[in-house]
Amino acid sequence: MSKVIFQIEGANSVVIDCNDGDNLLELARRANVAIDAPCSGNGSCGKCRVKLVVGEVESLPSHHIFKEEYDEGWRLACCSKVSGDCTIFVPDIASAYQSRMRVADLSSPHEIAIFEECQENLRNSGIHFENPYRAVEVLMAEPTLDDTMPDNERLSWAIQEELGVANVEIPYCVMVKLAHVLRQEHFHVCVKGELKGDTFRCMEIGPAKDTTMVGCAIDIGTTTVTMVLTDLTNGKILAKGSSGNGQIRYGADVINRIIQQGKEGGKKRLQDAIVKETLTPIIANLCRTTGISARSILRLSVGANTTMNHLFVGVDAESVRMEPYVPSFFHWNGLLAGDLKLPANPLAPVLIAPNIGSYVGGDITVGTLASCMWDRDEMSLFIDLGTNGELVFGNRDFLMSCACSAGPAFEGGDISCGMRATDGAVEAVTIDKETMEPKLSIIGDEGQKCVGICGSGIIDLISELFRCGIINAKGLFVREGSRVRRDHHGMGRFVIADESESETGREVSLNEVDIDNFIRAKGAIFSAIETLLNSVDMTMDMIDAVYVAGGIGSGINMKNAVNIGMFPDVDLQKFHYIGNSSLSGSYAMVLSDEAIQKTAEVASNMTYLELSTHPGYMDSFVAACFLPHTNAQLFPHSVQEA
Repeated sequence: MSKVIFQIEGANSVVIDCNDGDNLLELARRANVAIDAPCSGNGSCGKCRVKLVVGEVESLPSHHIFKEEYDEGWRLACCSKVSGDCTIFVPDIASAYQSRMRVADLSSPHEIAIFEECQENLRNSGIHFENPYRAVEVLMAEPTLDDTMPDNERLSWAIQEELGVANVEIPYCVMVKLAHVLRQEHFHVCVKGELKGDTFRCMEIGPAKDTTMVGCAIDIGTTTVTMVLTDLTNGKILAKGSSGNGQIRYGADVINRIIQQGKEGGKKRLQDAIVKETLTPIIANLCRTTGISARSILRLSVGANTTMNHLFVGVDAESVRMEPYVPSFFHWNGLLAGDLKLPANPLAPVLIAPNIGSYVGGDITVGTLASCMWDRDEMSLFIDLGTNGELVFGNRDFLMSCACSAGPAFEGGDISCGMRATDGAVEAVTIDKETMEPKLSIIGDEGQKCVGICGSGIIDLISELFRCGIINAKGLFVREGSRVRRDHHGMGRFVIADESESETGREVSLNEVDIDNFIRAKGAIFSAIETLLNSVDMTMDMIDAVYVAGGIGSGINMKNAVNIGMFPDVDLQKFHYIGNSSLSGSYAMVLSDEAIQKTAEVASNMTYLELSTHPGYMDSFVAACFLPHTNAQLFPHSVQEA
């Protein structure tokens, strides 16, 4: 038996007992120590870097760690085994995804304005923001020896008189506290509940002054989670919060998550990671900061992809990734907050936006709702970019959807110096054509040095390298300069920050393998768009509007995305960033019964195209794996400078 001490930068140390031979990354997961591992521990990404401070671990050198770093004690957690007592230093960057990741939430005036515009568009499309929740203040005569009416009947009669209903239902969770609350409040109380037809169903009872009824809208992304608490009466946003998805440590993509879920105890671990470690702390913190009782949360809505929905509710997701790709559910009604032990009213329904296919989930359904493309004559293309790429094309007459396996490149995965959008990530780049010197925009406070590069920065960098003629259409370096360096095999790389310019003291660069990986990712997006349009005999010039959503969408330079062949070469004025459309749609659902109904209609009217079995998709993908494309006529405005 050995003892491992995890020294976490900026946090308390964690001590755990283990057996010799235990994998260090798996051990960290058991100890709830956050170590980012996008590849889920197969050794390919090199992101799970930790430092051996005291003791020994069995760990072979990796091409991700230079010899000098290895001698200093740096190791990959996924490739290391415990061989006795040891102390492991976990750098701050390893856990930055939990609290400092940039997400498309409502943290800026720009995002708030986009969010409000989406809600206004829904209202203009005929969606009324009304729901059945009511807060009823009642004052009853206190019982006496001459008035021995039972508490439940006394309350029922008072509510019937106040609302004019025939029936009042008092569930168990209200009944068990009824006697205490009535006497504590001298029979002057507020009852919150659901009014449907001629029946009022009590959900909570409390002081007469507490009339606040709350809805909770949640976007569960593969990488990040965002949430808002809203007043069910007037739609006012009461609080908002976000964090990294606690499941990240089990892999950056849904396939790795599903594989992890299939291991012994995996289903509970993955569910706990999202419910206990992610959602519960956010809700509890928002309730605490606003002074709202969690039991006042009477309805929750969730927008998430199909896999996240399965992992969230604790249902086996293995069938999602296995042919014929049939998930356990598309629609699920009747789920309550109490079933998942969420900090909310136990009777609060949890509305899961309906999934469309194995890889097009409820986040796309409510995203499509928020875009309002279902209510327009114009041909619209909806693109949600995150850990995965999902697309919807159509108008009020039809809707087609598909998902493409773009991989984790847009979140910095499969890129040697790639990272998620946290402090130190390069989010935008321009290059001087003559000097080849880059100008960087880095996330963080003023003076923040470069740590790595995130998705939007990679798009900019590759576009600039291509524009300046530093790389060719295959992504190979064809110009030399002080920023272009080559290894002993001749493979080129572009240095955006050398050792003295970076936060970590390690060079930050983009090499030809990175560029090739990203070209494949952007090729997957464009070929999916092309295949989707071809399936309905339409061409790129028929697109009237492009709605870009998702976390990475907020930072994308649309011109550069077109320049590298990721987005279609249409008028840039046709591109519209619509923020976190999943959160916008979930917010509408939690407030509006009509939005719930319309979301179901959108889902039922949407045709899902399975690209993996679609003839011609692979040919389209191969053709798109160049800058910008093998068919230059598709990108007349994307020009490589000589």
